[in-house]
Amino acid sequence: MADEELKMEDGGKKRKMMIIIIAAVVLIVGGAGAFFLLSGDDQASRETMESGMENADGSGAPATATPAVKTGSALYVAMPRPFVFNVPGSSRDRLVEIKVQLMLRGSDNEEQVKMHVPSIEGALLRVFSTANADDLVTEAGKTAIRDSALKEVQKKMQEITGQTLVEDVLFTGFVMQ
Repeated sequence: MADEELKMEDGGKKRKMMIIIIAAVVLIVGGAGAFFLLSGDDQASRETMESGMENADGSGAPATATPAVKTGSALYVAMPRPFVFNVPGSSRDRLVEIKVQLMLRGSDNEEQVKMHVPSIEGALLRVFSTANADDLVTEAGKTAIRDSALKEVQKKMQEITGQTLVEDVLFTGFVMQ
């Protein structure tokens, strides 16, 4: 009698395990199917949207609201070292570390920027040395210092090469203690 009860318990455990395995397989297959159905080629839909845009007057001509895109693919030049500096604040001084990358276009411009990295670092240090901890805490303060850094780098590159070369200054790391 005890042997029959053991066999029934083992059969029940096997059945439960089988149901769990089947449910897991169904979930995995269903999830994979949903992923493949929902993730399509967005390029075709982008082209359809761009070609179907109309002007506000309803003329049917494609809208040209965006300015001309600069040619060449975007390239990013990372500064070799993060900038680490102290900034004064109203309650206390803080230590800041900023990792910077420069966005530019064209491999020729990339070579010129890499060649003048020490001058660019000097320009960025001049901008960062004017920072205030109370400003850097806010998003507006970070944006302002990034915009100032871009203007200073473009000014420096204009002096050296006769072209601005750098389109954007990106903070890829920003730590303030």
